[in-house]
Amino acid sequence: MKKEPKILVCPLNWGLGHATRIVPIVKQLNNQNFDVWVAASGDSLIFLKKQFPKLNYIDFPNYKVKYSSSDSQALKFLLAIPKIIIGTLKEHYQINKIIKDNNFAVVISDNRYGLWNRLAYNVFITHQLNIKLPNSFKIFESILMLLVRKIINNYDECWIPDYKGEYSIAGELVHPSSLKNLHYIGLLSRYKNQTEVEPEEKEIDLLYVLSGPEPQRTIFEELICKQLTNNKDRVAVVRGTSSKRKQGYSFPVYDLLNSEELLSLIIKSEIIVCRSGYSSIMDLIALNKKALLIPTPGQTEQEYLAEYLKNKGLFNFVKQNNFNVDEAVQKVFNSIENKIYTSDDILKGRILLIKEKQNYK
Repeated sequence: MKKEPKILVCPLNWGLGHATRIVPIVKQLNNQNFDVWVAASGDSLIFLKKQFPKLNYIDFPNYKVKYSSSDSQALKFLLAIPKIIIGTLKEHYQINKIIKDNNFAVVISDNRYGLWNRLAYNVFITHQLNIKLPNSFKIFESILMLLVRKIINNYDECWIPDYKGEYSIAGELVHPSSLKNLHYIGLLSRYKNQTEVEPEEKEIDLLYVLSGPEPQRTIFEELICKQLTNNKDRVAVVRGTSSKRKQGYSFPVYDLLNSEELLSLIIKSEIIVCRSGYSSIMDLIALNKKALLIPTPGQTEQEYLAEYLKNKGLFNFVKQNNFNVDEAVQKVFNSIENKIYTSDDILKGRILLIKEKQNYK
């Protein structure tokens, strides 16, 4: 069978969330017989190679931003601005060579702002049209929003993995917007339409799924593992990284799992404890799981999402410095009224339209 035009998918390597949420996109592209390549780096690249071993890959680093070990990220944010600007400009020029060398017809960028190019059809994915800044920088929010929207206007399409109105799970982060190239494509979860049946008797009381940028991922790992040493619950920890462990533990600990391996643990678990990252939230909703959210300290987007989803009655949250494993079960909502529809139909439609445009060039 003849392959459709070559398409490059480029997730940001900032925790695993951007890599996990492109899984349903890559599956749909494969279903439509596109010649799919992936450009990524770090743990995102490792994860995607495990997930899709037959694809072609390009090691394409993005700017590396480390978080502060304190509860405030304001100073780190200020210091990171030059690195982000330089990194965005650098990848903008690099993508030109990559497209020319490999003859890519379409580039899909997940939160990598510099990957638009006149030689290809450009798609940008984000759930942050309205970026929440730390309180110290609130006065600059409107300027940043104008800049972000100006950049996104360079893309042919901007995909929002959410819904409009009452079923939105990103709230103010994606509403309102006057962008003309905007398309709400529904939730992107690697676990849509999963067929494994959850057992009536769970084997794990609490599954701790860690993710996100360093050093906060490691800080949270050390916090919970220290508290779990004498805990009597049936627990397991997914570290979400390929980095080496500092020590052994008396409970099951896993490093970097692919989607199927993690799903196997999730369906055996009563409660999930994880960050309030957007991709994690989409997976929880798709699986209809009870969870306790722990926002990354100082990450304003996660703090907003945790508060917003608590008010919607979906998930409760606890701040990291107040987290206690012995109290975790009591903090979880007993039941969640999840009426949010999850389907790949809208995504499939957008991809079919791109395919049609490429075929009629």
